[in-house]
Amino acid sequence: MADEVVITCALTGVLTDPKQHPVPVTPEQMAASALEAFNAGASVMHIHFRAQQAGRGHLPSWDPEVALAIANAIRSACPGVILNFTTGTVGRDQKGALACIRAGRPEIAACNAGSLNYLKVRANGTWAWPPMLFENPVDKVEELLVVCRETNTRPEFECFDLGIVRSVRMFSEVGMVAKPNYNLVMGVASGMPADSDLLALLLRYMKPGALWQSTVIGREEIWPVHRKTAELGGHLRTGLEDSFYLPNGERTRGNGQMVEALVKIAEMCGRKVVAPERARALFL
Repeated sequence: MADEVVITCALTGVLTDPKQHPVPVTPEQMAASALEAFNAGASVMHIHFRAQQAGRGHLPSWDPEVALAIANAIRSACPGVILNFTTGTVGRDQKGALACIRAGRPEIAACNAGSLNYLKVRANGTWAWPPMLFENPVDKVEELLVVCRETNTRPEFECFDLGIVRSVRMFSEVGMVAKPNYNLVMGVASGMPADSDLLALLLRYMKPGALWQSTVIGREEIWPVHRKTAELGGHLRTGLEDSFYLPNGERTRGNGQMVEALVKIAEMCGRKVVAPERARALFL
């Protein structure tokens, strides 16, 4: 139904330092944060895995035992929850990400659908980090899709620009995937901006009838994009991976508050936030 909407919560990001931000790291912390989001209305949890050693919680981990421990903790805390694993590796090698999928067998896995020069410039005109290529060639995408079929995991195609949106449709045309699902990533400095005016144009280039949602990165500017996504029939995502700021500009205390704010936007737009059982029927 067009009025139904599934909410995803991205619990934590790639490198966010837990000493500076309220991001969960351990399986227990991830489960507690997921439960807050779950109770607020999120049916899907997007998960990044962090190193578990003391003082290293700001670093990513591709240890399948860590992935499984986090997955089990969240599933235990949130009955019926849908898990969405991150898979993003900067280079071509994604063996760790594939091992995590095989270990945790998530219902959904992110599939970064095209390469991107990952850039950001500081106010003083210097690079925020050395320019790097987020490398996602077609053979890397195909490799991930093989494992998704093996584990009965639905790929979610992460699209950072219009060209990647168009590529996903071509993946479908050549038989790589039957029913592509799009995640429009907006707000990366060298990708699509967080601009609600882009959404109607992007929809024009998707496969007709496909599921889609927006991941919007930033501060106050993200919330009008969430609202437009709701108005256009997309599904919704928020969480501490994407922002630390509520619609009023205040810093959030955690994932539960972020989901509560998104639920209010969905309902103002006439959308009905669905529970996990219905989310499974719509998404999987």
